[in-house]
Amino acid sequence: MTTETTIDSLELAKFIAQIIDDKQGTEILVLPVGDVVGITEYFVVATASNPRLVRAITDAVLIAVRELTGRGPLHSEGAREQQWVLVDYGDVVVHVFHEESRRFYEIERLYKDLTPVAWQ
Repeated sequence: MTTETTIDSLELAKFIAQIIDDKQGTEILVLPVGDVVGITEYFVVATASNPRLVRAITDAVLIAVRELTGRGPLHSEGAREQQWVLVDYGDVVVHVFHEESRRFYEIERLYKDLTPVAWQ
């Protein structure tokens, strides 16, 4: 049975970061991008050491968010390739990168002027 809980965007972003940490994701950032991108409030960005871990982290996030909030993502992509998976919850967008893809795209470089939110 799914428990439905309403939590704000920041709480959801921190919850997702913790799930990723629990699954051995690294370099986890919660970035407050709302004033910059205007279509979402937070990015949660993380690295996984291999494609299987990209998948495991993504699956854990999807399950945990659904169990906590009853919500599924509005959109997701990249699951087949397992190099960069994007999961869009509307107010929070999750980016799970394989190490090589994270280095290549350097997504946090685009938001270097933003101060990451402490999530631990």
